Amino acid sequence: MPPSARLPLQAISGLILSGSVVSLLGVTEVQLLRPEGLFASPAFSQVAVVPAGATMVFVGGQNAVDRNGELVGGADVAGQTRQVMANLATALRAAGAGVEHLVSVLVMLVEGVDVQAAYAAAAATLGSAKAPPLVSAAIVSGLGVPGAMVEVSAIAALPDRAPAD
Repeated sequence: MPPSARLPLQAISGLILSGSVVSLLGVTEVQLLRPEGLFASPAFSQVAVVPAGATMVFVGGQNAVDRNGELVGGADVAGQTRQVMANLATALRAAGAGVEHLVSVLVMLVEGVDVQAAYAAAAATLGSAKAPPLVSAAIVSGLGVPGAMVEVSAIAALPDRAPAD
């Protein structure tokens, strides 16, 4: 395409995602998408679109320690995951957010744990969201807290709360 025929970014009105049109300009709320042509899981979305003006909340790695720094759940990965998810919810609340504002979640599991048990425990929390966030998982050889089997970091987006013009 010759340079004179290129459209400026402001002229582009949308992005096609396997049959879904997501407006690049004028997006007013977070959109969690499951485009046609990608695996449709009830547990996670495939694409997140966060509008300009949204407040981003980044939650660092949460593991299964309680407020006293004690590991909760022992050798039970589901018990540890429940504590991890409770810690995530606490961290989100501190920023004025909730599980419903999650955009992306990274789950790290120590090699050899029962992944299905961990996912089931996490789903009890993540399942309360209207649309599930993006979820990535990694199997790792170890985590920073001795005995920890699960760690979660997350990104949330709060809608722009400025009054409309």
